[in-house]
Amino acid sequence: MPLAARALWYVAPGHAEIRAQALPPRAPDQVLVRSRVSALSRGTERLVLEGRVPASQHEAMRAPLMEGAFPFPVKYGYCALGDVEDGPGALRGRRVFVLHPHQDRFLAPAAMCIPVPDALPDHRAVMAANMETALNILWDARPLPGERCLVVGAGLVGLLTASLLARMPGIRPVLVDVDPGRAALAAAVGAGFALPADAPGDQDLIIHASASAAGLALALDRAGFEARIVEASWHGDRAVPLPLGEAFHSRRLSLLSSQVGAVAPAMRGRRTHAERLALALDLLADPRLDALAAPVARFEDLPQALPALLAGGAAAPPCPVVTYI
Repeated sequence: MPLAARALWYVAPGHAEIRAQALPPRAPDQVLVRSRVSALSRGTERLVLEGRVPASQHEAMRAPLMEGAFPFPVKYGYCALGDVEDGPGALRGRRVFVLHPHQDRFLAPAAMCIPVPDALPDHRAVMAANMETALNILWDARPLPGERCLVVGAGLVGLLTASLLARMPGIRPVLVDVDPGRAALAAAVGAGFALPADAPGDQDLIIHASASAAGLALALDRAGFEARIVEASWHGDRAVPLPLGEAFHSRRLSLLSSQVGAVAPAMRGRRTHAERLALALDLLADPRLDALAAPVARFEDLPQALPALLAGGAAAPPCPVVTYI
């Protein structure tokens, strides 16, 4: 008898539903996983829910194990953690992180299942994909000890990126956000905090992660001579105006793109995807990162809760965690 599973599908702008599906027989190179938690990637999944993935990016935006097609219906997500119920002996009974959509039980290639260290709690381990993004941002940015660094946007990726910068000698990153309530989160990851009007200038390196035109304009304004601005936001189908006619040329600024689909050239081909995720899990060993994640909804309640969860708000955790058990 086929195993039954339930998965979240995005079905129309602003609407999602849980659909039942039968799992096929497990292939020899697959594992059967029962979910413990999954995480919402607020920026990306908001664009998916709103149907704002540009047609030109439909193929590039496909998650590894998603089903359906953009814009709708699509089963999307890439932050799942669960227990291996059946599969190769080395993985059976292990907790694993998998780039899988929100689903209570699923099959996945064993090679895509990254064992989670025993000491790492679920709510931190489920941030592995976001930590991998932060890691790639630093590989693109190539920060130097002692540089003055800003991170514009205190969402999950911005906070994780700041947490990595804060571990480097001589770097005390400053997180910039419009929400003063993010100051406590910045302090938790070892960073300073400033509202946009108070953001320091003459910066050597700026990471932009606010997904707003205002944030990117602020990054350009606060950059020092020959500074690097790394664009870590994805704006979907939205046009973003840039003030490139002011000091952009006279200060010889560099605007760099970073995204996890293609790893920074310095490390491309030198680490497999599994090795990058394993490193991301190791980097999540810092207990200060507990401040970034919190359970927000049960899987059964996700369709109704999703619009508000993806909209965020002052009280929303940077990493919304969905629970299954």
